[in-house]
Amino acid sequence: MRIFVRATPNSKNERVVKNDDTHFSVYVSEPPRQGMANRAIAAALADFFGVSKSSVQLVSGFTSREKVFDIIQ
Repeated sequence: MRIFVRATPNSKNERVVKNDDTHFSVYVSEPPRQGMANRAIAAALADFFGVSKSSVQLVSGFTSREKVFDIIQ
């Protein structure tokens, strides 16, 4: 399943908000440096969907707030 994510790093609260079936807003406390926020977003999505971290893959948006992830179930 392909999902579109609006990332918010350096957030006080970590959460995943479902906007519609394929669009999510993800708030993480990690800074956007050296892939730290991307790894935290992938972990948050894995917890949200109940899959392993290796089942969440970043497809595009490595340095952007707008990201595309594939969830393998």
